[in-house]
Amino acid sequence: LVELVESGGGLVQAGGSLRVSCTTSGIAFDAYGMAWFRQTPEKKREGIACIGWNGSPILYADSVKGRFTISRDNGKETVYLQMNDLNPEDSAMYYCAADDDMLCSGGLVERAMNYWGRGTQVTVSS
Repeated sequence: LVELVESGGGLVQAGGSLRVSCTTSGIAFDAYGMAWFRQTPEKKREGIACIGWNGSPILYADSVKGRFTISRDNGKETVYLQMNDLNPEDSAMYYCAADDDMLCSGGLVERAMNYWGRGTQVTVSS
């Protein structure tokens, strides 16, 4: 059974920081690129970051570049998203995803992903 479980979401004030995590089981974690997406009820799911199997390459959406940092710990089978300088537009459900392309070559697109978590809610108050 493949499971991706996100954690660490919550409520934070604008300008603040938050780190979300995604722990996996049932996959050979170091054989997958790992990505973060986010979605609100009003918008389609947006890919925001992807990290290759050994930490490279790293892709970011323009909307988060310079503020968010994706990282991974293969020993813990966990991927992280450090989010700094948050603003209300960052409020969304955040999902992690596993891509069997180890180098994120498919880009930040839903169809490139093989497995998904159920999400963790991040809310940024103004």
